[in-house]
Amino acid sequence: MNKRIIPKLSFWQIWNMNVGFFGIQYSFGLQQTAVNPLYSFLGAHAEQLPILNLAGPVTGLLIQPLIGAISDKTWSVKWGRRKPFFLLGAVFCSLALFVFPFSSSIWMAVGLLWILDAANNTAMEPYRAFIGDKLPEEQQTYGFQMQSLFVGAGITLANLSLFFFQKYLGGSSESGGIPAWVYYSFFLGSFCSIASVVWSVYKTPEIPPTDEELAIMKAEKENDTVLTPFADIFKAIVQMPKILWQLALVYLFQWYALFCYWQFATPMIKQTLYHVSETDEEKAKQVLKLSKSISETSPDQIVWAKNILHLVEKAVGQTGLMNGFYNFITMLSALLLIPLAVRYSSKNVYAICLLGTGMSLFALPFIQNEYLILLPMVLFGIGWAAMMGLPYSMVSPAIPSNKRGVYMGVINMMIVIPMLIQTISFGLIYKNFLGNNPVNAIILAGVLFLLASVSVIMIKMKK
Repeated sequence: MNKRIIPKLSFWQIWNMNVGFFGIQYSFGLQQTAVNPLYSFLGAHAEQLPILNLAGPVTGLLIQPLIGAISDKTWSVKWGRRKPFFLLGAVFCSLALFVFPFSSSIWMAVGLLWILDAANNTAMEPYRAFIGDKLPEEQQTYGFQMQSLFVGAGITLANLSLFFFQKYLGGSSESGGIPAWVYYSFFLGSFCSIASVVWSVYKTPEIPPTDEELAIMKAEKENDTVLTPFADIFKAIVQMPKILWQLALVYLFQWYALFCYWQFATPMIKQTLYHVSETDEEKAKQVLKLSKSISETSPDQIVWAKNILHLVEKAVGQTGLMNGFYNFITMLSALLLIPLAVRYSSKNVYAICLLGTGMSLFALPFIQNEYLILLPMVLFGIGWAAMMGLPYSMVSPAIPSNKRGVYMGVINMMIVIPMLIQTISFGLIYKNFLGNNPVNAIILAGVLFLLASVSVIMIKMKK
């Protein structure tokens, strides 16, 4: 079979092809920082957060490998192979982000999260395969780390938007509902999602398949049924290269830990920085609710309740600042990791970065200053830059080029299965073994990162 000639791309060509990742990651940043507090504004309890986030792992488990399998067999002269899925995902993501802050109940917000996650996964999966399609092997580390840069940039803007809109545009809620500043961040995300993807689609042509590849795709499609993509996924898993099985163990620890951090960072900050318990928050909401009815509440109680809810909102803003800061560090460090990975190997750099991430989580609960608490996020940001790029560059050479889409979907299954396990199991763990204490949840996440680092060291790489 004649192989496609894959030319080297310039810095700006690699930049343009990855700009769409910025909008996708802005949306992901809002999911990290804003969705769980939004659930809280609507009346959810901390122990309910894992199950309310079920959309992320389930849609990732189903949609990414399916989209990968389908896109491997897709080609349009006008639209290409991967780009139709970028656009479809971006349109629905933009619509879901726009509507999200208008949620009138927890279950409306949950439904919109399912739509948002499905759209994000539809757009994100082909982007990983896009790197392998467009770049020769010697540039793939560069391409994946460029995606890591845009991961940092998109999530940075998402998180900082929460902080700055709250600080400078105000609009705080005094009744425990969704504050006005949350709306601004979601509206900005709605614009970024569609605009950035359209830029990449416009600026980046796809490399057409050879005549032989087109003939094979056509022959395979003639025998395809509705179940064929599922069969392709199963076959890919059975024939999966050994290094992917080794990466799966790393991801089990890494992504379980990340989900713990994203869910419990704000509850931890409420407790450690602002000394607000979940009981205080619930009582404050009840006081303000009663103050609007015929029940009598004292002025002191109302002042106390408003102050508690103000501190809760500050905790959300502080989480946005911390997450925005670590993603800013990700943006700065993403490309700087490339020469280190070339010199010392992606495996070694990845292992050290995971170790640093674990150490940063151990430090967080013991810092009670809203500015000093940013220091551990430097290590977290460098670790996030490594997580978003280096594993893909480690395994990409072992993936067959004609199955790149489905295998990138399988890698995402390795991400979402730990998240699904966390979603189902952690509520019980949090309540029965961690004493309903968010500090313990963050420390456990740090331990899991140390185990992930050790698992990377155990990976056998081909020289």
